[in-house]
Amino acid sequence: MQGKIIKGIAGFYYVYVNGHGLYECKAKGIFRKNKIKPLVGDDVEIEVLDSSEKEGNVVQILPRKNSLIRPAVANVDQALVIFAAAQPDPNFLLLDRFLVMMEQQKIPVRICFNKKDLVSEGECERVCRIYSDCGYEVVSTSALLEEGRREIFQILRGKTTVVAGPSGVGKSSLTNLLQDQIQMETGEISQKLKRGRHTTRHSQMIRIEEDTYLVDTPGFSSLYLENMEKEELRNYFIEFLPYEDTCKFQGCLHIREPQCQVKQAVEDGKISRQRYENYLTLFQELSTKRRY
Repeated sequence: MQGKIIKGIAGFYYVYVNGHGLYECKAKGIFRKNKIKPLVGDDVEIEVLDSSEKEGNVVQILPRKNSLIRPAVANVDQALVIFAAAQPDPNFLLLDRFLVMMEQQKIPVRICFNKKDLVSEGECERVCRIYSDCGYEVVSTSALLEEGRREIFQILRGKTTVVAGPSGVGKSSLTNLLQDQIQMETGEISQKLKRGRHTTRHSQMIRIEEDTYLVDTPGFSSLYLENMEKEELRNYFIEFLPYEDTCKFQGCLHIREPQCQVKQAVEDGKISRQRYENYLTLFQELSTKRRY
């Protein structure tokens, strides 16, 4: 019997089988022996141990289209990363880390800035334009005022979307707006720290409609780029790509090289200076990371 893992928690995997419902499963020991961990989103084969109690074992993981480490999920079509326009203020370096990770995985990204009701219209447009000018699809929403629901729904329709973002930005509130089957626990903002409590403890898939799934994930506060050489980084800042062939030196890293057209584009205001400075920060991080 084949199904899809829609939730994994404390060693149990909840597998939805079309026409049969939800089975609570354990993974066979061979996965642990081979150091393979089933992921939310995996298409799997199960053996039924108790049909009345709907209990079984995961016996095979079918080939994955893709898989992510953070958040741990498989077979996604796109990512929707949500940051707040304010409270907490957007951490653009963290956002750029996430975008680089998704570009490396070749997973399309949509960006949502929630809580637009907390900033001026001009400030909201400025923040959105940083990323729309790069080529990303960007939407602004207010879960509190229930604004932007239609735009988000159009982005999600017909796809499996991993939804990610720091704690406190309104991910759970937006998820609750889109469906009423699962009401995600919403957390308050710590007035002292100005950041959210982690309200989502595990990844799970939420069905919005036929062929439309959300993968809600635990909030993240930090991300580290892994399995990447510093020379690769420039490939994942998509606004750099049109200038790659116009730099004086082939393989230009866009840092200290003369006649670099990416640096010139930054000076001319064609590339966001903020994004470029984040590129330099990440490049330095990759340059100094310890080798094991």
